[in-house]
Amino acid sequence: MPQNLTADMMVAEIGGLLPYLRRYARALTGQQLSGDRYAAATLEAILADRSVLDADLGTKPALFKVLHGIWRSARGDDPIGADSGVAKRAQRLLSDLTINAREALLLHSLEDFSFDQIAAIMDVERAEAEHLVSVAHDEMANRMAGRVLIIEDEPIIAMDLESMVADQGHRITGIARTRSEAVKLGSADKPDLILADIHLADSSSGIDAVNDLLAQFGDIPVIFITAYPERLLTGERPEPAFLITKPYTEDQIRAAVGQAMFFSSTETLRA
Repeated sequence: MPQNLTADMMVAEIGGLLPYLRRYARALTGQQLSGDRYAAATLEAILADRSVLDADLGTKPALFKVLHGIWRSARGDDPIGADSGVAKRAQRLLSDLTINAREALLLHSLEDFSFDQIAAIMDVERAEAEHLVSVAHDEMANRMAGRVLIIEDEPIIAMDLESMVADQGHRITGIARTRSEAVKLGSADKPDLILADIHLADSSSGIDAVNDLLAQFGDIPVIFITAYPERLLTGERPEPAFLITKPYTEDQIRAAVGQAMFFSSTETLRA
């Protein structure tokens, strides 16, 4: 981040990165409210003292480094936002995992940071960042396997998702191309996780399909896929805790599926 960045330039640049900071914080905590509180605390810290942004890192890594400082300091007995059952349960689950492993995995897979950037954000050596990502893959994969419903209208993408999710040890209950197909498949074989595109073949909504199933079954973890995450992370309505951007990578799918299955809870959009 340039040293001579003006206040207006900084506000504009951080504003453009805010949807991704919020997405990351939600995946980190496993809950929308708690994640948004961490993102808000990050902004408050920067407003209080602009020097907390590391000028040598670039704006996005510097922004995430501030969040990590807050996450690290609040992760103990009184984590930010842990005033709901979901958030408290998430914290109990996190206590069983290797410290910093999930954080490194999410930074690498979800946000596409390099190992050098992860090391700077987390204040660890590059070799440690690589090791943490590897550990996280193993720990998340070993946590649980379950039934996954895929809602995707593009056959090639659907097959790709099916292969990647099955390789993680999950069973695919079906692939739906429309809202009605999704509800039919989900009703016949209740999934443990839903992986859903937003726009479906008959112009129906993946969001509507997911909410139909949640209304029927209650709380099921959901991962939404979209080419335009910033359109969903506006703060103007309830938003997903787990979100993958198209085009995605295999690591992003693996990380998101592992996180969602691990927390076994989600908050979703209302159409």
